[in-house]
Amino acid sequence: MVREPLSIADRLRGERLGDLLREARGSRSITDVALRAGISPETLRKIERGRIPTPAFFTVVAVAGVLELSLDGLLAQVSLSETAAEATGEAVANTPADGARRAAG
Repeated sequence: MVREPLSIADRLRGERLGDLLREARGSRSITDVALRAGISPETLRKIERGRIPTPAFFTVVAVAGVLELSLDGLLAQVSLSETAAEATGEAVANTPADGARRAAG
């Protein structure tokens, strides 16, 4: 089974999710949060950096639980950010230079 490539919107949504989780983690160590959630610190690091743009649902549930985030609230923030990105045209940018800028950022 071949997996379809992720859309730009999917990747941007993953980056926003990562940003929100990193912000919620605050000064807590990535290792502590990850281990409490039952995942590896490297997995959490990749999620926070947007390198895993579509983490497993139960992984998000576990991390959100450790960070005391409501899933509804997290979804609302990701959706709100997505709507704002679409309004500014960010979600339609799909050039190699755009990808390089995001990867470097």
